[in-house]
Amino acid sequence: MAQIHPKTTPIYQTSVFTFEDLNDLELYFEQPDQKYMYTRYGNPNSDELAEEVNKLEEGAGAVATSSGMSAILTAVLTYCQSGDHLLCAEEIYGGSAALLSQELTRMGIAVSYVPSEELYTLDGHVKENTKLLLAETMSNPLLQVVDLQRLSTETKRTGIKLLIDNTFATPVITKPLHLGADMVIHSVTKYLSGHSDVTAGTVVAAKAEDIERSKQIMRVYGLNLSPFESWLAARGLKTLQVRMKQHCFNALAVAEFLSRHPKVKQVWYPGLPQHPQHKLSKAQGCGMFGGMLSFRLEDDLETVNTFMKALQHIPFAPSLAGVSSSISHPLRTSHRSLNPEQQQKLGITLGVIRLSVGIEETVELLADLAQALEKTK
Repeated sequence: MAQIHPKTTPIYQTSVFTFEDLNDLELYFEQPDQKYMYTRYGNPNSDELAEEVNKLEEGAGAVATSSGMSAILTAVLTYCQSGDHLLCAEEIYGGSAALLSQELTRMGIAVSYVPSEELYTLDGHVKENTKLLLAETMSNPLLQVVDLQRLSTETKRTGIKLLIDNTFATPVITKPLHLGADMVIHSVTKYLSGHSDVTAGTVVAAKAEDIERSKQIMRVYGLNLSPFESWLAARGLKTLQVRMKQHCFNALAVAEFLSRHPKVKQVWYPGLPQHPQHKLSKAQGCGMFGGMLSFRLEDDLETVNTFMKALQHIPFAPSLAGVSSSISHPLRTSHRSLNPEQQQKLGITLGVIRLSVGIEETVELLADLAQALEKTK
């Protein structure tokens, strides 16, 4: 048979790999990065995805996981064990908060939340057993932007590690490891794969020894990503740069439109000059502000439902970051697990709508939003 040289990596849809004999098997244990044994331990497709994300984040290594949630679990367990204490930014994705507060506490890891105004003065929050601080580059859903350099300076001063969820920004906009983070996670489900057809995650570390520990956790907990989803995500990743440019372009146009509309009470988007972290976001994000925004209508169920039903091309979906735009309702989806007091404190009210701006023609997006707003009271 002639030699085959595929332009793209084939899908290694296999659960196990074979060996010639015991000597060949021993080579795997001596050089695990050169051979494969079992897809839960490693597979060419998941390794390719991890390496491509590692290149984008410019880390010392990465591992692909089965979801963004498993990426967070992998990263946290890299640094924390039973008896340790973890800090988390107060405004964070509701699923992350549920994992920390409901599940990690069962494993003996204590969790405390830090208000945004206290993130850069941690003395009142750090304990002797505090190991880690988790925060998002751009918070979900109200798009607060963290000053990563200040935060990394503070975590280093207090002797704890800094874990950043870079899902909203992506490495196209911000590279947290460059600004002092110890580890970065992504829900690859969102922008990195980009087409709403994959559930995946990645963990990227600044130090090689940290990612080796992350790989061990991934293997023993069974948090690995399947070959086919790895292949799909790696394919989507190839267009990340061009997609993000259009996401950002459209999001700024939509945010400016919504900020002028009389039926919109408030808009959260770092690209708007009135956003409190606009200058920081501009400097930290190379002049790009992302494809996510949130806005508030009247805190009235009928108003929200009328608007959602009136949209003709923007569906209501509990996720984000696909090439097609979508809206979500944080109070009833992503942050449903928070209690009413937490929701109210964070400003997540009935009228808040999160908009994931896609890469459609800008005029089409604006027209759809305009006609839907026209039909609301």
